[in-house]
Amino acid sequence: MAEPPALVVVYGDVNSTVAAAMVTSKLGIPLAHVEAGLRSFDRTMPEEVNRLVTDRLSDLLLVTSVDAVAHLAREGVDPEAIHFVGNPMIDTLLAHRGELGPHRLDGLDGLGELPPTYAVATMHRPGNVDGDEAAARVVAALRATADQVPLILPLHPRSRPGLSRAGLLEHPRVRAVDPLGYLEFLSLVDGSALVVTDSGGIQEETTVLGVPCLTLRPNTERPVTITNGTNELVTADNLGERVGAALGSGSPTS
Repeated sequence: MAEPPALVVVYGDVNSTVAAAMVTSKLGIPLAHVEAGLRSFDRTMPEEVNRLVTDRLSDLLLVTSVDAVAHLAREGVDPEAIHFVGNPMIDTLLAHRGELGPHRLDGLDGLGELPPTYAVATMHRPGNVDGDEAAARVVAALRATADQVPLILPLHPRSRPGLSRAGLLEHPRVRAVDPLGYLEFLSLVDGSALVVTDSGGIQEETTVLGVPCLTLRPNTERPVTITNGTNELVTADNLGERVGAALGSGSPTS
């Protein structure tokens, strides 16, 4: 209010994104949304609701993938407001790729010496970690993964209590660590045999890094990671099987 901006730029689909969109709309401040048009078509996901509301309130829709342009067109968005700008998250990864490596992981608390072959997992979405029943399904799937390959989990704070109660950390080949910095985490992923995740961004990063990615979700707002990348959607019931296929082939297969 004291220093009215000419434009507010918001990124992604988190709660702060849609909160800023609502505030700028009520104050009459123009809004630009980066990652506009991404759709999972699953409104049980809080992020999907955030995307829809933010896009509806945005004046500039800055699109990171071609399919998102089509989604916005079907929703009746003015074509003049849609701009295909590419993916800043991947631009950032490519700009720093030369800085990745095992040296980034030396001496990190709790990580210790990495095994020659390992998998990385991240879990944070409510449908996977909120509630004892959901957490138990996920833990069973992650334990089936750890039966086949040592598993390193940088644990999101919201994930640790439920997954711990369900017994994940009792598996001898599961190594849980605190969340890592950007370059440290990407170095860990870059050296891994595969990644198990429910994150949207990691689906894209593993595609660029060429690391097999098994996404524990029924859908994805980033389908290009499946059609043109290394990603595969899996369920808690078939994760163990798909891990075996990925380890056997070097990449997940349909």
